[in-house]
Amino acid sequence: MDVPLRLLRWAVHVTACGLLAMAVITMLREDRAEVAAGGALLALVYAAAPAFRRQTVAVPAFRRGEGTGQVRLAHVWLGLVTAGWAVLAVAAAPFVWLAFPLLFAYLRVLPLWAAMFGVTVLTSSAILAAAWHAGELTVPLLVGPGVAALVVTLLALACEAMSTPPERPQES
Repeated sequence: MDVPLRLLRWAVHVTACGLLAMAVITMLREDRAEVAAGGALLALVYAAAPAFRRQTVAVPAFRRGEGTGQVRLAHVWLGLVTAGWAVLAVAAAPFVWLAFPLLFAYLRVLPLWAAMFGVTVLTSSAILAAAWHAGELTVPLLVGPGVAALVVTLLALACEAMSTPPERPQES
């Protein structure tokens, strides 16, 4: 089962890189070099994901007397990618569609409850950004991202189930 999961991950990365490349090229053709540079920076941060995997750093606790806490760097990476996406999605319509590969990242990095919240917020933000750029909210702009988020979520959950080893029955 490892091969299909690897293929899916590669497909998500290729999709993200392709969408980023198309958006950057579009911005260069429109003489919006600053937005294209932002897209290139986002590509670098996205590509740095393996450096953030499963590492933690100590951070000061928010309450007195608690010492330090641990933060997974993958969460920091996801926050940086999301912030970069949000800025670019507001700056130019072609970047809005990068939300969909990011949904896989949410489902991969975060616990399920947080991922579902993130998927909802990211999808809603993509709908609003697309409608803002289009000048109106249309049925396709509302339904399309919602259906895509549902499909991505179900696919990611299915992949997670495939990658989890089955439990062996307890012998009496």
